Amino acid sequence: MAPQRPSGSPLDKAGLGIKLLGTSVLAGILVAGVALPAVGALGLTAKDTADSFDNIPDDFKTPALSQASLIYDNKGGLIAKVYDRDRTILTKDQMAPVMRQAQVDIEDSRFYEHGAVDLKGVLRAVTKNAESGSAAQGASTLTQQYVKNVFVEQAGDDQQAFLEATRKSLGRKVQELKYAIKLEEELSKDQILTNYLNITFYGHQAYGIEAASNRYFSKSAKDLTIPEAAMLAGLVQNPSAYDPVLHPKAAQARRDTVINKMLEYKHITPDQAKQALAAPLGIKYQEPQNGCITAQSGMGFFCDYVRHVVKQDPVFGKTAADRQKLWSQGGLKIYTTIDPDKQAASYKAVTTKVYAGDPVSAAISMVKPGTGEILAMAQTRPYGLDANKHETVLNLNVDASMGGGNGFAPGSTFKPILASAALENGIPITQSYPAENKIPYPTMSTCDGTWRNTDGSTVENESKSEVGPYDMNTAMAKSVNTYFVELGKDVGLCPMRKMTNSLGITTRASGATIPEVPSAILGTLEVSPLKMAAVYATFAARGLHCDPIAISSVLSAEGKKIPVPKANCSQAMSETSADGVNTLLRSVTEKGTAANISLDGRDFAGKTGTTDNRYAAWFDGYTPELAAAVWLGGPTGNFSMRNVTIGGVRRSAVYGADGPGPIWQMAMREAVKDLPSTPIQTVDIPAPQPTDQPSDSPAPPPTSGVIGGNANGGLVNGGFTLPPGVIGGNSGRPTKPGHH
Repeated sequence: MAPQRPSGSPLDKAGLGIKLLGTSVLAGILVAGVALPAVGALGLTAKDTADSFDNIPDDFKTPALSQASLIYDNKGGLIAKVYDRDRTILTKDQMAPVMRQAQVDIEDSRFYEHGAVDLKGVLRAVTKNAESGSAAQGASTLTQQYVKNVFVEQAGDDQQAFLEATRKSLGRKVQELKYAIKLEEELSKDQILTNYLNITFYGHQAYGIEAASNRYFSKSAKDLTIPEAAMLAGLVQNPSAYDPVLHPKAAQARRDTVINKMLEYKHITPDQAKQALAAPLGIKYQEPQNGCITAQSGMGFFCDYVRHVVKQDPVFGKTAADRQKLWSQGGLKIYTTIDPDKQAASYKAVTTKVYAGDPVSAAISMVKPGTGEILAMAQTRPYGLDANKHETVLNLNVDASMGGGNGFAPGSTFKPILASAALENGIPITQSYPAENKIPYPTMSTCDGTWRNTDGSTVENESKSEVGPYDMNTAMAKSVNTYFVELGKDVGLCPMRKMTNSLGITTRASGATIPEVPSAILGTLEVSPLKMAAVYATFAARGLHCDPIAISSVLSAEGKKIPVPKANCSQAMSETSADGVNTLLRSVTEKGTAANISLDGRDFAGKTGTTDNRYAAWFDGYTPELAAAVWLGGPTGNFSMRNVTIGGVRRSAVYGADGPGPIWQMAMREAVKDLPSTPIQTVDIPAPQPTDQPSDSPAPPPTSGVIGGNANGGLVNGGFTLPPGVIGGNSGRPTKPGHH
């Protein structure tokens, strides 16, 4: 619809040749004329202006515009559109011709006739300003306005840079003029107009005509009608004053002005103008929602996690500034690992078993063994900023550095890490200890020396009836605290720390260093559900640990592939050691503290955990195909889950088996229903050696030591006593708070 550019009048030709006069008095007069009488008040001369003109560098570059990025799940479904600036860049052919014409007619009707400077417009402005005694009327061309918008775009969120870019000064006008001249030499008029329509701000966080069209009319810019195009074109001069949502009468009056201009310049017919003027505004407004808030099935937290990955992982840029620039410029297509079906199952489980308004929350992460792919990440409370709706943006599944909090003590779900270190360092799975009900913490070796119990601190089991001796399998099934502390003495805190690191936990969730202390054996150091899901995925993958990954591929705005973070898979322990841990954890689910949890006949393993004072409860478990960790507790910590109503059910006390366990069961049953059912790799545990006691006589109490033999028990694996009847288990629940 735009007219062809005519040859123009002598004044227009002078405008086209203004570059040749850049150092002349004419350049100074042109710019001074726009700001008259401010120039005189500043004491500036035409020569000053010409000198400034010459001193401006010629290296003006059109920036890569910030636009929205799209995040997809692993089946190609759109999770969210995220942006620093809501913009989608269009080509000329993707814009309705009437929109292009409306913008020209109201902003710069002679755009296709003049050069970088509209000399007729300048003379008109000079006259009007002289008559009024102020700079009431400007003469900036659409090209000059585009240059100004480029400066605003480059300023980004830097308020000082924005104020400088929008400052009305002689120097700024001179700079805009010179760069406008350069642009007119390098780009066609159509290219400049297309760039202008892509960069311009239309209010309500809409940058560019596509975002504006979607914001106000819920349609693409290629489908705009005459009255719709006229309204949007009129917004540019003052998006606040002509806001059709807040000031519909002003917006309609401004729209009608644009329609009349289009009629005046014969770009629409009288009938078209009549119909357009009679049409209502027809606003179908869509509230701007920056990205992750729009995600469904609780994926807002995962969406936010993806944002943190892009902004923090060095693969997306060497410096934080580089990564921020990549994210801010946007235009990315980010394909993630999240499985929409498993996500839906996880979200349903946490929101069914725990209500958003409950005093506690629940969180679940699912990880694919052997790949590190995050397949689900859900929590009870919705993603958002409205506290009255119990919304939060705190991602309870991840570490603080990735948008989470300071984590939660994992309780007994940490014990398998010590067991892994023990088996990997040659301690047999049949290892037995006295495991008395209460013992002082023993002296333990560390990476740098020795930990000593200087204050007489003790550890005790959950029930008075829990008195050893126990072997590792029974101790894991019953979650016997004193057994694992004794095991830690023989293993040493350094091997346990190294195993913890190998399993992907290198710091606490807060980022603090992991201390080498015996209490860590019982799960007192705060971690995140995602990290624990990755630990248990390692067991499922027979010792192959993979860092959790959220992104499978990324395409740039130009359609080029961008490198993404790798899972860095490595063997954290031997397959034999991992199979031993699998054996221990399957005992937990078959005859131990998690015997109440089932998976429709499918082979699975896992571990319960409940911290002191019932501040947190866990169940972490897996099949060979999928691992998941569930946490339940106060989102800000230190809420005791006693005499509490959760999900409409009153509970006297919460345990790992009856709090997070049912959440895990509900989510996993749905998540694995279409996966193959394969057995977990285990090891055979030798039966206890027969004793010398008659079969119908009870065995006497074991001696206090386990080294050197026992006439009442068999000696295996270097002399460690296995008492009769240790193979078995206990499906009973702990009777007092602790680490089960």
